[in-house]
Amino acid sequence: MDSDAVDQRRARRAVVSSYVGTSLEWYDFFLFGTTASIVFAPLFFGGDDPALQTLQSFLAFGVGFIGRPLGALVFGHFGDRLGRKGILVTTIVLMGVASTLIGVLPTFQTAGIIAPVLLTILRFVQGIAAGGEWGGAMLMAVESAPAHKRGFYGAVVQLGSPTGTLLSTLIVAGVVGLTGTHFLEWGWRIPYLISIVLVAVGVWLRLRVDETVDYQAAESAAGRKERVPFLRLISEAPVRLVVGISAYLMNNAGFFLLTTFMISYVTGTLDLDATVILTSISWGAVAQIVITLVVGRLSDRFTPSKMLIIGYAVSVVTAFPIFWLVDSRQSVAISAAMFLALGLGSISYAALGTTLTQLFPVRLRYSGIALSANIAGVIAGFMPALAAWILTLTDGSSTGPALLLLTLALISFVGSILARRIILADHRNHPPRGESLPDS
Repeated sequence: MDSDAVDQRRARRAVVSSYVGTSLEWYDFFLFGTTASIVFAPLFFGGDDPALQTLQSFLAFGVGFIGRPLGALVFGHFGDRLGRKGILVTTIVLMGVASTLIGVLPTFQTAGIIAPVLLTILRFVQGIAAGGEWGGAMLMAVESAPAHKRGFYGAVVQLGSPTGTLLSTLIVAGVVGLTGTHFLEWGWRIPYLISIVLVAVGVWLRLRVDETVDYQAAESAAGRKERVPFLRLISEAPVRLVVGISAYLMNNAGFFLLTTFMISYVTGTLDLDATVILTSISWGAVAQIVITLVVGRLSDRFTPSKMLIIGYAVSVVTAFPIFWLVDSRQSVAISAAMFLALGLGSISYAALGTTLTQLFPVRLRYSGIALSANIAGVIAGFMPALAAWILTLTDGSSTGPALLLLTLALISFVGSILARRIILADHRNHPPRGESLPDS
């Protein structure tokens, strides 16, 4: 077998393992958001005020995002020093164990205050695992990809998010249908217990991949490893880090506003059945998968950074229409809203990973993109709680949450423009292997 065929097989194996592993990891992480208001609020938090219970549940949800920068710092450090492969095996095992343990936790009625405490601790562990996952999976795929397919390979990894969303919402909806009135008694535990099986599949796939081409080349060229990549990142590229955080913000914070908060808004404020929004989110995730693949191909033609800017422009325009459609209380309109939110929103998400990969130098890249994603994630984690609080200030009007969504989209729109300018300057000064200068 010639060397080109071997390289292509290695690249395909890397992207498949990254996609599947990330899908399973996000399934576990998003599952908490899917069940936050409909399960954890009534079962794990005491009191008689449903709004307060929901707020407490959202705060526990947000704790996972506090753990994400810590995971990004730790796993990014070792990922830049020791390579991508071993870190990715560790993150998926850590996530799976935490999720499985959530499935066997006692409730508030059984264990009292220890129940929400244990739930919050395990959510924090989930956050640590997620903090190292996305950056490593993205690098494993993009750094192993042929130069002319890096936009597409990066988009394939991004499919892990909608796939995880789809898995979590469909499995929860299916279990709700099968267990009926028993869902809050014991049925909710099933999606969490499934995690252990999914983790085994992910570990098997990740053990079969090789270290990335870019990392091996950078290690050989450097002759030594960065002792503390994070400190070098802060001293050499602080502006890149701020730009990376801004560019990631909407796709992180906006996503949880449009899923976790929206589930609560539709079921609580609009008083609709949970299956309406869960089904709509599922259709939105399907649209996200299709559009992500299309945009991945377009990214290799028009450059990922340009597609990122276009995607955020769309998010700015659709912020208010999404809530107007949901407020109609019509199932078809709510599905259309989730198409705008998740489907068209994936234009930017598809191009995001490869853009951030191009934003940072190889020797600092794991730390750079992991911290960009997960510092933005701290804000994202508390977005459902913030939106719920704003909703109470506006007497249940969606105007407040819509303004919040618009603000996030505008910040990321500016961040994406700045990221493209930095990447273009880098290409002019140091063109990456096999890549031509993007059009300006």
